[in-house]
Amino acid sequence: MFRFFKELYHWADVQGHRIPAVPRNLGITALFLCAAYYASSILIGHTGGENNSALVFVLAVALISLLTSGYIYGIAASIIGTFCINIYFMEPYNAFSLSRTGYPVAMLSMIAISCVVCALTARVKRQALEAVRRERSTKALYEMNEKLNAEKAAIQLESDRISIRENILRAVSHDLRTPLTSISGAVAVLLESPEVSPKNLAMLHDIKQDADSLIVMVENLLSVTRVQDGTIPLKKQEEMLEEVAGDALLTTRRRFPDFHVELDLSEDILYLPMDSILIKQVMVNLLENAIRHSGDREHIRMCLYRKEDWAIAEVQDRGRGLSPEVCQAVQAGQPIPRSLSGDSTRGMGIGLSVCQNIIKAHGGFFTADNLPAGGAVFRFGLPMEEQPA
Repeated sequence: MFRFFKELYHWADVQGHRIPAVPRNLGITALFLCAAYYASSILIGHTGGENNSALVFVLAVALISLLTSGYIYGIAASIIGTFCINIYFMEPYNAFSLSRTGYPVAMLSMIAISCVVCALTARVKRQALEAVRRERSTKALYEMNEKLNAEKAAIQLESDRISIRENILRAVSHDLRTPLTSISGAVAVLLESPEVSPKNLAMLHDIKQDADSLIVMVENLLSVTRVQDGTIPLKKQEEMLEEVAGDALLTTRRRFPDFHVELDLSEDILYLPMDSILIKQVMVNLLENAIRHSGDREHIRMCLYRKEDWAIAEVQDRGRGLSPEVCQAVQAGQPIPRSLSGDSTRGMGIGLSVCQNIIKAHGGFFTADNLPAGGAVFRFGLPMEEQPA
């Protein structure tokens, strides 16, 4: 039975709140005042002079204060109830009179009690609303905290995956470097032997070239993982970029003696802080990319010049150029798309990723574009002065 009345009250409350506030409050006030009037009319027929109408109207005022918003309806109901008691339920009936002894004090006391009841009821309602608001706020904060914890756990999981992947990659690269170096050295010894037939000589050349390519790829893998996770701190010293470029050019010519590579220097002396070993690796990677992937054998060159506060290095060719996807990936600092990772671009993505990370660690910029006359250009810039951390 209690559950039935509870559900009935909930249904009536939901239906009542669909009505605008002012008409709803006026309707509740009128309803309980009429109910108190009829209840008092019934009681006076049984009690006669023992009039309990004041208690009935006080109960009505309490219910009105509980079910309406604000003080005004409860106070108005107490005043109206006081006059109703005076006119209809006290002698002389059906007339307003203050002649009865003690009635003015009783009337004022009833109004005061009704006002106190209104104030207490309104305070209770405010506290209930505040409790509901705090409960909702706490629930929202709890849900937000759960969401943040879930995101934090996802980020930590992804970080752990990246760390595990880089550790595995680093371990595999270390294990690959030693046998590849041995293969390259053994093939070099065989190439110097006069007993090798021309057919086997060509095969040995191919083996050495592939072994050297794999060695470079392994070195790039090691560099990119170390630079990304910060295990290799930059050892910056004031160096001449021209000397580093000359060393990179000699390394490239030793690896590819059949290709023509030029070095174009400006009149400015480019003397700046850098890690010369890593910058040389960037230059070697760019020159080897041009040799392996451009299709140009005669017009590959490296240009050095100064532009404002930047030392600029460019590697140009007159080959097939770059696809829009490759240019976009380089500009965004992303790996080469998988759809372009066939034989024509094998190893390009790793080398460019190494270049991007090394230049970024130096506080520079790295770009790629196609030349108007044909071919591609890879460009990176280094600050001429040490940048604040």
